[in-house]
Amino acid sequence: MPPSACLPHGATRQASASSRCRPTRTGRPCEAAPGEIAFGLIAISATKDCPVAGTGLPLVLMSHGSGGSFLGHHDTAAALADAGFVVAAINHPNDNFQDMERRGHLSTFAARPVDMRRLADHMLDAWPGRTKIAKEKVGFFGFSRGGYTGLVATGAVPDFKLGLRFCTPTPKIPFCGQIQRQELPAPPVRDARIKAAVIVDPLSFFDAEGLKQVAVPVQLWASARGGDGVTLDDVEAVRRNLPPTPDWHMPANTAHFAFLAPCAPAMAKALPEICNDAGGFDRVAFHADFNAKALAFFRQHLASKP
Repeated sequence: MPPSACLPHGATRQASASSRCRPTRTGRPCEAAPGEIAFGLIAISATKDCPVAGTGLPLVLMSHGSGGSFLGHHDTAAALADAGFVVAAINHPNDNFQDMERRGHLSTFAARPVDMRRLADHMLDAWPGRTKIAKEKVGFFGFSRGGYTGLVATGAVPDFKLGLRFCTPTPKIPFCGQIQRQELPAPPVRDARIKAAVIVDPLSFFDAEGLKQVAVPVQLWASARGGDGVTLDDVEAVRRNLPPTPDWHMPANTAHFAFLAPCAPAMAKALPEICNDAGGFDRVAFHADFNAKALAFFRQHLASKP
């Protein structure tokens, strides 16, 4: 296993929590001064082999969107790690930028929450720094399909038949045929260890009945203009149907990918569709506020608990 590397008072590493969970980035409090570590087009400020500082640390699990990676929210992970949280993120197998073999299959939606459960198992039971984590202080951060994943992990029950609305005008998505043929996987189940969740512009397979079992505090973010299959109407429906009234945020002039970390120039040139924001939107300034609000929410519901 390659050495770990702490983000600015956090960490990044390649690990295998299970046969499905790979790779994993782990952020944690660290007292050493950071340097720069490059991951392709993304460079992060990090320190290799930094011991975990502190005890009784809250843990946040992080789930990326479709075709994304564990680096998609590296600035948010760093903000949490700087504040004393352990943050663990994975590349979801068969649904990440390097491997999209089953991106459009229902099996991916069933597997994602299982991936995160295995990640939690790894962090709490096998990770070398596990004794530093407070097992009763586990949170979840999820974006887009990761937001769907977080809702399921906190008790929501997806109705995969609702996915047919994504099949117009693109009926060739594999799950369209699977739904029509009633080839529906068993719904994944809640992970009761998760006590709070930041859900960001989630892809929704949920109706009111499916959301009624979510019983943890939720901070819910929506983009004003949507994108990548996510609409403001869908996220507002999640807001209305969550039993605990969520901490709701809908920043003006945001599109779906505004929630991804600000892009370095090389990445912006290579991936303008996810890096460039319209209408003079300032992603750097927005993320300063976004990260601060996510941190305050997790502090309220995790770090402050005995």
